[in-house]
Amino acid sequence: MSRPATGSLEERVTELEVRLTYQDRLIAELNEVVIELRGEVLRLAAKTRRVEQELEVGASNDPANGPPPHY
Repeated sequence: MSRPATGSLEERVTELEVRLTYQDRLIAELNEVVIELRGEVLRLAAKTRRVEQELEVGASNDPANGPPPHY
């Protein structure tokens, strides 16, 4: 015997609600990961800029980069 249409509809709605709740939670968790990774990318980019600046300053102050002593 088949179930009444309302029971089937209620089960489908309940299943959709469960899935929506799961997806909402998953999206919130993924958003937190994205926020953490963005912060890490920004920190690494700043560190890379500092290292590049230090290398530029070091290279310009390095006597090995100047003219040879016989000039």
